Amino acid sequence: MNILVTGGIGFIGSHTTIELIKNGHTVIITDNLINSKIEVLDKLSTITGIRPTFYQIDVTDEVKVEEIFSNHKIDGVIHFAGLKAVGESVSKPLEYYYNNLVSTMVLSKMCVKYGVNKFVFSSSATVYGDQPSPLKEDMELKKTTNPYGETKAMSERILIDASKANPNFAVASSVATLPRNGTGFHPNFVEFCRTYM
Repeated sequence: MNILVTGGIGFIGSHTTIELIKNGHTVIITDNLINSKIEVLDKLSTITGIRPTFYQIDVTDEVKVEEIFSNHKIDGVIHFAGLKAVGESVSKPLEYYYNNLVSTMVLSKMCVKYGVNKFVFSSSATVYGDQPSPLKEDMELKKTTNPYGETKAMSERILIDASKANPNFAVASSVATLPRNGTGFHPNFVEFCRTYM
């Protein structure tokens, strides 16, 4: 399968890219390099023996995103791109709302337009508010405590509504399987992507 990985040069995106390539998928990466470094692309090539197709774009740019969809037969999207600092989101809420929501809307719009029916959204534990662990994707969304968390909750609602309006558009949101301690890549997320894609 041809998988578009947004934010694919970042920590979680790059590890996902490695696992997708190991499992025989072709990966197309987008990243605006705000929270990542281009040198990671060389490391991905060294580790996998394959240099993924890379576009240095911001996925809020609908014209550039559509060029990617029109130039590649994409089978699925894994959406990691987004601003991610809770504290910064409090001081720059409009930047967070714009970036995180527009990117989700642009990608889902292109998926529907080009018949890409598999979409994995990298959410956040913040969408569940103060609930005990372990968290599960079917738990009720609770009141968030910061703009970053709110963008993730709103993005989930946007994707749910897009999926309801377009029954072939299958959306999976992953929270419980994401690594949150920075000590390594959680194998459950890899299995989640492997199963879903």
